[in-house]
Amino acid sequence: MSLFILFIIAVLAIDLGLLSKRDKKMSLREALTWTFVWVSCALGFYVFINQFGERIHGITDYASLQAVVEKYAKVVNLIPGDYEMSVELYRKNLALEFITGYLIEYALSVDNIFVIILIFSSFGVAERYHKRVLFWGILGAIVMRCLFIFSGSALVQSFSWIFYFFGALLIFTGVKMFMSNEEDENIDPQTHPIVKFFAKNFSVFPKYVSHHFIVKKGGKWLLTPLFIVLMVIEFTDLIFAVDSVPAVFSITADPYIIFFSNIFAIIG
Repeated sequence: MSLFILFIIAVLAIDLGLLSKRDKKMSLREALTWTFVWVSCALGFYVFINQFGERIHGITDYASLQAVVEKYAKVVNLIPGDYEMSVELYRKNLALEFITGYLIEYALSVDNIFVIILIFSSFGVAERYHKRVLFWGILGAIVMRCLFIFSGSALVQSFSWIFYFFGALLIFTGVKMFMSNEEDENIDPQTHPIVKFFAKNFSVFPKYVSHHFIVKKGGKWLLTPLFIVLMVIEFTDLIFAVDSVPAVFSITADPYIIFFSNIFAIIG
């Protein structure tokens, strides 16, 4: 998984222009091109799982295959004594779990996109700085979702009633979305809890300083408003993760498949 994360970070850095010294607005054509690249990567990963899915859990024989299937309660009818046929069925099941989780998370992440756009607009962030904030925002999202997914999987394996909690959470989220109105979607930078927290506990410079998140003034390091925007985005993604990750747990309890599908969806 370490290689997977390093690959994602490297391509993401190229995607969002972190290797460039100039801050520039991403064109629509460039955005569509990279969307195609990321979707292609997700489909390529689907093909990989369909052909070599057992490698994710280091499966090498029938006994290890059976152990993984039982551990994550996978719906696979193994053929006793026939490893080749059983692992083929396992691969197809794993690939189906991945693509289903990916599509669910991709659909749910659309709301996240609009909220991030609203955050940038409400905080008056220049478009040429969006890519830098998004890179660190996505990096933080990868870390948070990794912790959330793997800890959630451990809880599911230890306490089966956690599924009922996730189900209740999904129902609550659905009701909340149904009952919400347009006024709830407005973001006031002055009253946002993250802004108030950092304003109260840290020294914050009053205006943006290029693409910098911290700046040194009078021998003292200060946070910039761009850092506050980054924290607001991280907080928003945490809320979306709490809403969306349980939906994928309804498809599979395999933390690796949930993690891979989540990451491809949020960066695509």
